Amino acid sequence: MSSTTTHPASYPVRGNVESAVSAVSWGAVIGGAFVAAALSLALLAAGTALGFATSSPWRDSGASATTIGVGAIIWLIVVQIASAGMGGYVAGRLRTKWVDLHSGEVYFRDTAHGLLVWAVGAVIGALLISSAATSFIGGAAKLAGGAAAGVGGAAATAVGAAAQNAPSVDYLTDTLFRRDTPDAAATANPAEARAEVGRILTTSLANGEMTAEDKAQVTRIVAQQTGVDQATAEKRINDLTEKAKATAAQAKQKAQEAADAARKAAAAAALWIFVSLLVGALSAAYLATVGGRARDRMD
Repeated sequence: MSSTTTHPASYPVRGNVESAVSAVSWGAVIGGAFVAAALSLALLAAGTALGFATSSPWRDSGASATTIGVGAIIWLIVVQIASAGMGGYVAGRLRTKWVDLHSGEVYFRDTAHGLLVWAVGAVIGALLISSAATSFIGGAAKLAGGAAAGVGGAAATAVGAAAQNAPSVDYLTDTLFRRDTPDAAATANPAEARAEVGRILTTSLANGEMTAEDKAQVTRIVAQQTGVDQATAEKRINDLTEKAKATAAQAKQKAQEAADAARKAAAAAALWIFVSLLVGALSAAYLATVGGRARDRMD
């Protein structure tokens, strides 16, 4: 025989009887989650159309990147508040009415329903985004594969040699026909001389330094083709080498700075996504209780 107890707040509660029905209204939760996911996609599309995700390609035109970033963060939070809140409210209105329960328990269950709506909606959204990203990456990979196949075997050979940091065939051929006499480059065609120097410089920059044999050959060619003495030619080569090294160092520094900026931007984006999701969870939980109270007042 069941007994009835009275809580301090004078809410009657049925005691010693366990309900055979789950306290979770899964139909209401799933329905609210789909509402939240659909509204989230709609609002994100609206934000993109309003320019919260892109900036103008023209210099000094439109909003700056910082303004775009701040606007995207604000809009992301607004999307979470609106979509998760709407999903939670729908779940609160659609859930079954719980009878003979303390008001605190009803409040807890409504809050839990709101959190479940938020969680299921977040999973649905993540699956949709993951599916879209997978399709995009797969299409890009197929496109790249087709382009690579169209280039042919010669391009593949060149890419393989560059990947192994190997000298080109033309450079190796040049080394076979070098002459060590001072006037070796005097009768060389200027275009051929420039091409040989270019190949030597390319190989040297790839290796990080110029060998003594290459430096001597470039010095002879520059001296004979320009009419300067050996010392002046060698100075030009040294200046060019130092300038190239400085340029490479600056490029490396800029690449490192860009990578560090990208890392910081990714960390900041992850933080704001976390904040927006947390705000969405709170919105869903609160509006689920609002919807639940409205549901209970209908009877």
